[in-house]
Amino acid sequence: MDGQYLPISEAKISVLDYGFLHSDATYDVVHVWEGAFFRLDDHLDRFFAGLDKLHMSIPYDKKQVTDILRNCVALSGLKNAYVEFICTRGTSPTFSRDPRDAVNRFIAFAIPFGSVANPEQLKHGLHAAITPLQRIPPQSVDPTVKNYHWLDLVKGLYAAFEVGADTAMLVDAEGNVSEGPGFNIFAVTDGKVLTPKYGVLRGITRQTIFDICHTLGIACLAGDLSPAKLKQADEVFVTSTAGGVMPVTKIDAEPMGRGLPGPLTGQITERYWGMHRDDKYRLLVEYPATT
Repeated sequence: MDGQYLPISEAKISVLDYGFLHSDATYDVVHVWEGAFFRLDDHLDRFFAGLDKLHMSIPYDKKQVTDILRNCVALSGLKNAYVEFICTRGTSPTFSRDPRDAVNRFIAFAIPFGSVANPEQLKHGLHAAITPLQRIPPQSVDPTVKNYHWLDLVKGLYAAFEVGADTAMLVDAEGNVSEGPGFNIFAVTDGKVLTPKYGVLRGITRQTIFDICHTLGIACLAGDLSPAKLKQADEVFVTSTAGGVMPVTKIDAEPMGRGLPGPLTGQITERYWGMHRDDKYRLLVEYPATT
């Protein structure tokens, strides 16, 4: 923060920052696994594209941000880390309400790797509830820009908790399945993979699933996915930088298939973590030498 590295417990943001007051910010999250970033360039491309769309700027280029993120992780000593980088609208020196007068602010941090699904859920599968809540439409907030507009997702989570589910899936304006709190959704039917196309974040892990399916010779398409079609699928899984590929074995209290993680989900999961050993997608962190 402010050009210096410090313990995260000491990091502070002004209550006047429009990132706090108006949720006027964009961010991205990349993970480090076994001492290396995974697909960092893709995350940086999405982050800088978001800056342009929101009329924001930071005093660093992609190489400089890469160096900052590597330093954050190296100083933390974490071999498996959740690394977030943020640009807020910042504040105006004159307290102007015109966003053009604000000085944008860049923040980055590294904390221990976390997952949408806990170890038990990764093994046995998540229980998701499809809520009638509509995801913020893309006509209002561009979903390709990663943002902190989460009140609909949080409301969905509480609706899911009330019926005993682990997490929520929201719908779009047409009633089709959209996405969940921090994850994209996939359905497997007759060996084909389908994921929602409309109004969702173009997740980096989501793109990785397309890449894996291509190498496996499996059709993977983006399109409309109704709740009925999702519930009739042979397998369902969700994806996120925070957790990777995570099986869903129950939807609205009804088991999916045999109620166990499916074989194709397992195959894709294995390929996904295998890609973390491929130098094409890895960027090593240089940790300080220990004595």
